[in-house]
Amino acid sequence: MPRTSPEPCTDAGGTPPRLAPSAETPAPAYAPLARSITAFVLTALLATGQLYAVIPLMDQLADDWNTPATSMTWMASAFGFGYAGGFVLFGPLSERYGHRRVIVAGLAATAITTAFIAAAPGFGTAVALRVLQGIATAAFPPTVLAYIAQRIAPSRRALTTAAVTTSFLASAVVGQLAAQTIGDALGWRAVFLASAAGFAAMAVILLLVMLPHPRGGTASPLEAYRAIPALLRAPRLRLLYAATPAVFGSFVAVYTGIQLSGIVTDPRDLVALRASALPVMVAVPLLTPWLSRIRSDVRVTLAMLLSAVALLVIGVMSPGSTAMAVLLMAFAAGITITAPAMLQTVGARTDTALSTAISLSTFWFFVGASLGPQLAAVVTPHGFDVLLYTLATVLTVGAALVLASQERSR
Repeated sequence: MPRTSPEPCTDAGGTPPRLAPSAETPAPAYAPLARSITAFVLTALLATGQLYAVIPLMDQLADDWNTPATSMTWMASAFGFGYAGGFVLFGPLSERYGHRRVIVAGLAATAITTAFIAAAPGFGTAVALRVLQGIATAAFPPTVLAYIAQRIAPSRRALTTAAVTTSFLASAVVGQLAAQTIGDALGWRAVFLASAAGFAAMAVILLLVMLPHPRGGTASPLEAYRAIPALLRAPRLRLLYAATPAVFGSFVAVYTGIQLSGIVTDPRDLVALRASALPVMVAVPLLTPWLSRIRSDVRVTLAMLLSAVALLVIGVMSPGSTAMAVLLMAFAAGITITAPAMLQTVGARTDTALSTAISLSTFWFFVGASLGPQLAAVVTPHGFDVLLYTLATVLTVGAALVLASQERSR
């Protein structure tokens, strides 16, 4: 099928598809590999980690602003909604104005908004600033994936993409661990000040590491924006888009529910529980040669069901911290397999406007991530097990939608 956009569609191992020439033709020289991977991984952990960093801070935020802890879920959702919207905005803009320029400007803006959050006098102001922070931060993910597809040597693109996409997923764990460590020691405002300093540093580093925009880029962002309605109506894609919010939505809701329910009170147990998913997130991309033998849409269906079963078992058994950590590893494995396989499936079913189709898919991922904390806030008071049963149902429905979409795609 013809593909006209430079943005990659990757599987869990990050293998990009063949792309038609774009208005931004790659320069003869490729970007330095080691420096690029290091900078991209650190920025990916910092950027997407902002969504999850507030989860261990909710009690502190609630006490400081004399607001119910359940209301603090909006600190996560506000960022997520801005982040999701920014994906659709910045993907097309980067092809017009250049990857390095968009990323550096976005990170600089993120540093400013993040510092303002640290000084926020109250809940309402902080939520508004979190939306702006999410929009600014969204300049990085779609733009860096497009940059990798064009400016990293072809033989190293799969490695670089796998490293970055794994970092986006691993940030869910790293972001919570870093925020809990800094917040317990220095308070929640120090978490945002440290993040602001990190964004400022990464803006400078990426300005030095990334290659400049080649001359002659004249791609119009309007063409990408015009493709959105048709993509949302496409029979081969709309069921996939409908299923996508369940992926990150369930992931964020589980960890938010753990925080709100108080089922784990020992800080050391909380750290271990949050860290339990990290080895799986690192290991799953290494299994790509075997996982890729399964068709991507089938892989999505099976992985979502794996996550659903893991949550169902936790709800039924009410295990201790150690057993729960093991079951959360299975849950995280399903999510880690699902996300890149969903992107691969969208790419395989897209005849035109691939970049926009992938941006829309990422948009729906983070719409789910934004709704997850709200679902947890509503359901968790009725019991953590009720939340788990609800999320298992949501994931099962999502798997059924993907399965139904296979018939539509034939």
